[in-house]
Formats: sequence, C-alpha cells, structure tokens
Amino acid sequence: MKKPIGKILWRGLGPLLIAVILVAALMLVPFKFGRSSQATIRQAASSMSANVLKGENIKNEAMAENYVPFIGSSELSRMDAFHPSVLAQKYHRNYRPFLMGMAGTQDLTHFLSINALQHVNGKKAVMVLSPQWFVPGGVRKAQFDYFFSPAQMTTFLLSANPNSEADRYAASRLLQFPSADSDRIANDALKNIAAGQKLSDSQYWYLKQIKEPMSDHQDILFSQLFLDNNQPKLTKAARTLPGTYDADVLDGLATQDGMKETTNNAFELKNDFYTKRVKRNLPKLKGSQATWSYVKSPEYSELQLVLNTYAKKHMEVLFVIPPINAKWAAYTGLDLGMIQNTVTKLKYQLKSQGFNHVLDLSQDGAQPYFMEDTIHIGWRGWLKMDQTVRPFLKTTKAAPVHYKLNDDFYTTRWQQRSANGLN
Repeated sequence: MKKPIGKILWRGLGPLLIAVILVAALMLVPFKFGRSSQATIRQAASSMSANVLKGENIKNEAMAENYVPFIGSSELSRMDAFHPSVLAQKYHRNYRPFLMGMAGTQDLTHFLSINALQHVNGKKAVMVLSPQWFVPGGVRKAQFDYFFSPAQMTTFLLSANPNSEADRYAASRLLQFPSADSDRIANDALKNIAAGQKLSDSQYWYLKQIKEPMSDHQDILFSQLFLDNNQPKLTKAARTLPGTYDADVLDGLATQDGMKETTNNAFELKNDFYTKRVKRNLPKLKGSQATWSYVKSPEYSELQLVLNTYAKKHMEVLFVIPPINAKWAAYTGLDLGMIQNTVTKLKYQLKSQGFNHVLDLSQDGAQPYFMEDTIHIGWRGWLKMDQTVRPFLKTTKAAPVHYKLNDDFYTTRWQQRSANGLN
C-alpha cells in the first residue's frame, strides 16, 4: 500500500520547515539576555576580534561604563608592556581602553562602527590615524567586506538624512562594495539615500521590524563566541612595570626592552617580526616603496565621514599620527617628504574643522626603540603617546566642542589635491 504523498513530503521536509520556523522565531521574537559579565567586557575590550568590531551590544555595554574607544587598525595589536591597555590597568586609571580595530580596518569601517555606538555622546575617544590607509585606490573591497556589519549598516540607514551631504556620500560609497548587495531591500534603501530620497515606508518597516531585530539577536547570540583573550598577556606585562608611574624610569625600561627585542637586524625591528615577515624577502624589498604615495586617496573623504560622526555625537577626540621606521624607509626608498605632505593634508582637514587635538609623531621614526617594526608604535613610542593620552583622559567627559564641518572634503577635488599651500 502506497503512503500518501503528503506524508512522504512531510517526513522529508517537515523537520527542515520546523527548523526554519524556529530559527526565524529566535531571530525575530523579542528577547533580551542579561548584561555581559565584567570579565567578558574586559576580555572583549582588548580582544580585537572581528565579531566584537562588527557587533554593537558588548561595545555599547562597555561605553556605558568607564571604557574609552581607542580606534585604529593593526597598530593597536602591538601589546608590549607600555601599550595603552597595560598602562591603564597597571596604574589604575579612571578609564580602560576599548580597542576598536584590527589589521585591515580603515575609515569606512570605523564610520559605521562609531555611528552605531551608544553612550558616547559628549565623551572622549583616541584615534590612531595611519598614513598607510591613504593609498590611491582607497580601502580594498575584500578588506572592507570582511569587516562589513549588516547591523551597523541598518543603524545607519534608519537614521540617514537624504538632505545630508555626508549621508549621501556614505550611501553612494557603500554601494561600491559587494557586501552592499547582500540584502536587496537594504541595497535599494542605500540607493534612495544616495539619490537624496527618503526611505520608502516598506523599506523602513523592513529595516526596523525585520532587519534590526534579526541583526541584534545575531549579535547577542554570537558576539561573545571565539573572543581572542589578550587579557593574560596584558596582566603579565603589567607585572613587569614598577608600582609607581614615573615617565623617566619607564622610558629607561622601554629602552632596555627595545634593545633586548631587536638584536637580529639593523632596522630595529622586533626579532620575530624580522624573522617571520622580512628576512626571507629582504633583497627584493630594497627600493620597493620608492613610488608609493598617500597624498591622493578617496580615504580622505571616508575620514570626513568619521569626523562628521564625532561631531554629531559631540565627541572630543585625540588623533595620533604614527611615524614610519626611518631606517626601514631608507632601505625601501619610501619618500619621507611624501609622508610629511600626507601629514600636512591630514592635519589641515582636522584642524580647519576644529579637531585640534592632534599628536603628530610622524617625525619620530628615527628615535631608538620608538617603533616595534616598520610602521607600528612600540616601547618608547607608546610612552611618548601616553604623555598626551594621560592628561587628555584625566576626565573622559568631552569639553564643549565647536566643529566647523566642511562638505568640500567629500569631493574628488579634495581627495586628489596635493598638500601645496596647506598649513
């Protein structure tokens, strides 16, 4: 006797259908877990994990406490005994850095991330602004897509103003990346904003009632999984420091550490970095950067998106411009005059709009043990940075800010402008 076709189909497809319904319910039905533990937040603050960067919940829990955003890329991953996270922990500062970024993160990623931050209005932040981001082609598509966060894009779309030059530029720029094609309705919403049009009622309903809760639930469920745990490394490093903060004593210790760690090469690169990343390729790297330039790039307009977001949130920000290892630049032929032109352009964009807290370390690349490798601050560099960070964060509440934003920084003309005549 043959079984009814309906029973056969149900037996084969029923479990799959039930699973789909359960997953949809889990993603869409309102629920809220308790707050993350202090240990989890502390681990996330120094994890530099992609799921933390792309999520919102843990960062926002941290921002409601005494954590301060330290924003950058791979610079923040060089965790020696003088790293900002170690100094804050060892000397019981009134703040703890929350490291936002990792290798490959640039301004467009940070724009979406900062835009989604809560509890930062009227507060301070520190941003390491690397000249190496400002390559002629801008951020690579694969690089941006890896860190793309549907949750953060949804947050942007729900608050985007089609009359804002910043939001129109952001939408048009996001449309250039494959990740923006991952959701047809969100993609259409981006096209509306880029064209200066409001979201349709159906687009807003979908983003608010479907996309936002689904993204939020995914973040709650998955953002705490697979966190890198750098806390033991930071705690071990803190134990090597004296109990009392003394800049001169610490500088002597940093010099000693730098000497011990850079014994196998003439560039003052950390030994393991030189062995693993440089030694084998050293001959072909000679003169390899002679034609590199960071003066003309779409990255300058992405930086403007970040500045606009800081201004909207009334944040007071310390920008740190790191140096290039001078010995390495001489070997690879990198034009340090070009680097200074890049820095001039960056400082003009910042200071002409009222972002006056700029720590320019770009001329310190020849200082002994200032850098850990070719482009990353280390040892004595962290300590010099701390001489500005420490007083800046004596209070984490921003002073009244008066920014004068200029939409000309979104133009191709500015992106391609030289530094001649700027000051």
